[in-house]
Amino acid sequence: MLEIKNLHASLEEEGKEILKGVNLTVEAGKVHAIMGPNGSGKSTLSYVLAGREGYEVTEGSATLLGEDVLDMDVEERAAAGMFLAFQYPVEIPGVGNMTFMRTAVNAQRKARGEEEMSSAEFLKVIREKAKEMQIDAEMLKRPVNVGFSGGEKKRNEILQMAMLEPKLCIMDETDSGLDVDAMKLVAQGVNALRSPDRGFLVITHYQRLLDHIQPDVVHIMSDGRIVKTGGPELALEVEKNGYTDILKENA
Repeated sequence: MLEIKNLHASLEEEGKEILKGVNLTVEAGKVHAIMGPNGSGKSTLSYVLAGREGYEVTEGSATLLGEDVLDMDVEERAAAGMFLAFQYPVEIPGVGNMTFMRTAVNAQRKARGEEEMSSAEFLKVIREKAKEMQIDAEMLKRPVNVGFSGGEKKRNEILQMAMLEPKLCIMDETDSGLDVDAMKLVAQGVNALRSPDRGFLVITHYQRLLDHIQPDVVHIMSDGRIVKTGGPELALEVEKNGYTDILKENA
């Protein structure tokens, strides 16, 4: 599904290389987790894949379902089936949650040559999915993320993911700032979206999220590269012993 080969990327303004040859394959139906110390390049990888401004790809490739995503605009990447859940979801004052989501859903449907969703159909679907996510209907009437708690923002973003039905879900430290109950609700929403034709790339510092979102594969990232790959037990090793021994092995 997602195929990254020898990906190098730098900060445009500083010219500082952050990604130094990332190689990664995420298969459909699988959840891959990326862990690593601060400054290892985890979030930069998610930003480069999503097309965030300020980064320059200097070498390598990234394809989604065989299509080169690095040559696509941000909107094209989204229409191709890519979704990035932010570490800190932004507030959009003056834009209603329902309006925002329906606009996003229909923009993607139009880009794919599909018929737009009617107001009645959209309302039925979003209410069903919000109920599954334990999101109060009143939240849907409020401006996007305005006045939301950290947990509400993350659940709202998972609701967006559920409505857009992406092929690849990239989650950048979604557990950041969440208490245990909020994290469990977010994890439940993610697990409900797992399917044979959807892949997940979950970026996290901590094993605690992976207790609830069981990964198929765990990667350790350091200094702009993936230095070790294993099963769920690798995350447990990090939780117990930290990164020091793993990084020494690959020094």
